[in-house]
Amino acid sequence: MIKSTFGLTKEPFYLEHTSLLPQQSEVLEMIQVHASHGGFSVIVGHAGVGKTVIREHLEVFNKGRDAVVVSLTQTMHTYLQIIRQLAQCLQLQVSENEMEKELVLAAFRHVQSQKTLYIVIDDAHLLDVAVLRKLRLLFDRFPKKHNLVLLGQPELMMRLSMLCNDDIKSRISYSRQLLPMHDAALADFIIAQLAGVGLGANTFDESALQVILRAVHGNVRLCRNLCYATLIAACMDKERICTVSHVNAALLQPHWRSHEALVKQQVKPHGVPA
Repeated sequence: MIKSTFGLTKEPFYLEHTSLLPQQSEVLEMIQVHASHGGFSVIVGHAGVGKTVIREHLEVFNKGRDAVVVSLTQTMHTYLQIIRQLAQCLQLQVSENEMEKELVLAAFRHVQSQKTLYIVIDDAHLLDVAVLRKLRLLFDRFPKKHNLVLLGQPELMMRLSMLCNDDIKSRISYSRQLLPMHDAALADFIIAQLAGVGLGANTFDESALQVILRAVHGNVRLCRNLCYATLIAACMDKERICTVSHVNAALLQPHWRSHEALVKQQVKPHGVPA
């Protein structure tokens, strides 16, 4: 609908190759730096602030000649299941009893062939601390040219900050909390996304842009979703400029309401029959 209405060849806000925002670019660079001496990186942030984009860009390293990337996204698993995934990604056919030893040997082989090893665990806040502790002990045996990267929500760092988990936290070589974007940077993001598919900066009028910025509170994923829904609302009206009415049409959908607002909506006003 959007492509036909605006005469586009690509979907706006869902470009195939997502560009890194400044804070994401800095994180990626630091992960590479710390990989040179055996890094342990922890990147936290609330859902939608850009952790997935960092993981996707790390995975691209796997296409190069000087890196091997093992990306694990199924984190609600036991330690054994995680090292099975590692062994599978590294193309190892070994028994469970030999798996840890063979993973270490495989890591050394990759480093000897001048490659840097990145092990990326997404949604790491869902892992049990006991599993993280076992993983830490395993990767302590890996050669220095590697980086274990944990991506998770802020509660991950809070758990690691507990005194009982100091053995894990003390080994972190780099950490960063991704924060929501400022309005000016988010407005630049919207304009860049529009330009990426050939749309002008005035596709959202100033009032619509301000409502979007207030609604998403600096969250990149929410911004992308709301802008896309606003464009659809404009297309439904056969309009090529998005206005406040189009943004509000998108915000009427229940998933944009807070829990409190949804509860109030279910309470019938006094005197209204059931």
